[in-house]
Amino acid sequence: MASDDKVPGELVAAGEEGAGRDFIRDIVAGDLGAGKIAEVVTRFPPEPNGYLHIGHAKSICLNFGIAEEFGGRCHLRFDDTNPAKEEQEYIDAIERDVRWLGFDWGKHLYFASDYFDRLYGWAVDLIKAGKAYVDDQSQEEMRLARGTLTEPGKNSPFRDRSVEENLDLFSRMKAGEFPNGARVLRAKIDMASGNINLRDPVLYRIIHAHHPRTGDTWKIYPSYDFAHGQSDAIEGITHSVCTLEFEDHRPLYDWFIQNLPVPSQPHQYEFARLNITYTLLSKRILNGLVKGGHVSGWDDPRMPTIAGLRRRGVPPEAIRDFIKRVGVAKANSTVDLTMFDFSIREVLNRTAPRRMAVLRPLKVVIENYPEGEGEEIEAVNHPDDAAQGSRKLKFTRELYIERDDFMEVPEKKFFRMAPGREVRLRYAYFVTCKEVVKDAAGNVTELRCTYDPASKGGNSPDGRKVKATIHWVSAEHAVPAELRLYNQLFTDPAPSADPETFAKGINPQSLEVLSDARLEPALAEAKPGEAIQFERQGYFVLDRDSAPGKLVFNRTIGLRDTYAKDVAKG
Repeated sequence: MASDDKVPGELVAAGEEGAGRDFIRDIVAGDLGAGKIAEVVTRFPPEPNGYLHIGHAKSICLNFGIAEEFGGRCHLRFDDTNPAKEEQEYIDAIERDVRWLGFDWGKHLYFASDYFDRLYGWAVDLIKAGKAYVDDQSQEEMRLARGTLTEPGKNSPFRDRSVEENLDLFSRMKAGEFPNGARVLRAKIDMASGNINLRDPVLYRIIHAHHPRTGDTWKIYPSYDFAHGQSDAIEGITHSVCTLEFEDHRPLYDWFIQNLPVPSQPHQYEFARLNITYTLLSKRILNGLVKGGHVSGWDDPRMPTIAGLRRRGVPPEAIRDFIKRVGVAKANSTVDLTMFDFSIREVLNRTAPRRMAVLRPLKVVIENYPEGEGEEIEAVNHPDDAAQGSRKLKFTRELYIERDDFMEVPEKKFFRMAPGREVRLRYAYFVTCKEVVKDAAGNVTELRCTYDPASKGGNSPDGRKVKATIHWVSAEHAVPAELRLYNQLFTDPAPSADPETFAKGINPQSLEVLSDARLEPALAEAKPGEAIQFERQGYFVLDRDSAPGKLVFNRTIGLRDTYAKDVAKG
């Protein structure tokens, strides 16, 4: 992020490269160019009632990105106005996720609760001006009286209370005299307005709950609509950027700004939210997945939360690249999940070192290789990045190969190992399957092979060719591991967002656990968060469940979308 001490003269120049790529940046550049603002100030205002998801990442990248590109600043402000659902755990997780994505708010960390006293005072001002009143109706009565899109609402029977009575009741609400739901404070605007948000919206409600920051001081809490715009004004936000569902709230946002003695005049701009196939980004659904035990937690690698993506091994660069590719538009649309997968593979293919791992081991005995002996085979760590160097692999008489790399009766286009067929072992030798060993049930348990000692390095001196190269690990030196293979959490590209039925669409194959994988020894030194390509298999990352002697790796993504092909086959 740009530092706070940049002089205004540098700001427009700093934003020239990033400006003009979307309508929001065009607006910001225009405001700077016209001298309407001296410095760009944006904010990311999450509610601390859950973990951030990839939809939030779009807002984070946009708000922090604009501030960085135009030499301004972006605030992180928690909208902590509902203590019944908020926890310190969520506050900590949100800060951690924003930093992990590559952004920093510097000294500009704020909370709506920082402004509770001032917001309360402004609510009193509205009452004194005859623009707010205490309503005793129940939530259901208010809902029924609110009207519809085609019918106006009905005035509350308490709408014409005197200023004195409203001030008295509101003060007693603040003192905690009434139970939850007994009364609310509403703005007095227009119950016949064509915009339902202007039909006397709720400003304050009674909530007897412990607040993570203010404790038990407050018994009443401002609504999002009342706190949000005023917090922007207090902080001097120049561009209040939010998703499209708040477009109908903008007249209310402006009404508060116009009717309160706020220190600045921010303006709200809306952009299309992020929608992705096979993905639900409703916080209610995500909470239901966690509370219903459908996933292991908010950071389950199948979750679209930033914490879940991080645990799955998705690099922050891939998320930022994906958001950039999606762009910023005014109309909602749905992005194909393969677009996100492309960004993940692009980053990991460029950066991840290569290792060999056998997911479903099948034993191979090379009969003409000397017993009790072994050798070291050199393997490159990255085929396109010589700077990553190389490593030594142990080659011995007994190996493991992938069970899927053998077929006793090979299909027409199957070129890997089969009886009598010669294949190349990656970096090592040509080998030929001579015998298939089976158990009493007829299952293949071992392959007896021979190797060509002259083919070391994977080439034959006589120039003969083989049609397949397969990976392997030494049976003696391989380390055991548990591998967790993740697929889409939902089977339908457009899953149901109904809180009552969404669970029916959960993919029963969203997680496959392989408990008997065998890995090359170097993987025992893998570091948490380090992306690694298991050659011919996909990208993996060490999971936090790992312990000494018990390696656990999560598959971030395959080298290609085999899951989609399997689904298509039925």
